[in-house]
Amino acid sequence: MAHHKPPFTLETAQEKVKASQASWNSQYVHSPSLIALLPLGILKIPKTFPPVHKPLPLTSFLPPPFVPFDRNPDVTKKGYTEDCIWRNRDHFFRGHAAIVAFLTAKWGCERNYRLRKELFAFRENKIAVQFWYEYQDEQDEMKWKRCYGLEDWTFNEQGKMRKRMMSGNDVVIGEEGRWFRDGVEVDEVEIGEEHW
Repeated sequence: MAHHKPPFTLETAQEKVKASQASWNSQYVHSPSLIALLPLGILKIPKTFPPVHKPLPLTSFLPPPFVPFDRNPDVTKKGYTEDCIWRNRDHFFRGHAAIVAFLTAKWGCERNYRLRKELFAFRENKIAVQFWYEYQDEQDEMKWKRCYGLEDWTFNEQGKMRKRMMSGNDVVIGEEGRWFRDGVEVDEVEIGEEHW
């Protein structure tokens, strides 16, 4: 996530958002997410690369000994400064150890997590993001829920995030209300204006 450095352009801000989306999602990378990672130099596509018809394991494209994202907090933290300031809803904390502890607890409760992030606004060293993610809540009878949220990010000169502020609201959607079903590319889902 640190490949692009401020000041951001529309293109680099969008790439930053999609790289973050990929790092928070599961081990399966679908085509738009994969394409967003290519300019970052993280993925190397083999010359015999097949058409993307189904989710492909991230490890198919990574040279060893790269550790895939796979919602691994120790990998996700690398996009943030050592002393990064976080607010996640009503949780306030700072630094890599706290980020790893928070994400470990969060992802331990949120099963079948699928996330989409879109650029909302940007300037110089700041990016605002709108996002939606769906998951089954292990602490609430495995009900399907969707979180609607906004984040604002501040980056240091090296392109690492030094501050992340997140606000989100969860809604019970049930199986029938899911957008990001298995086999569906999150970036291709039509999200109506009432949800933006």
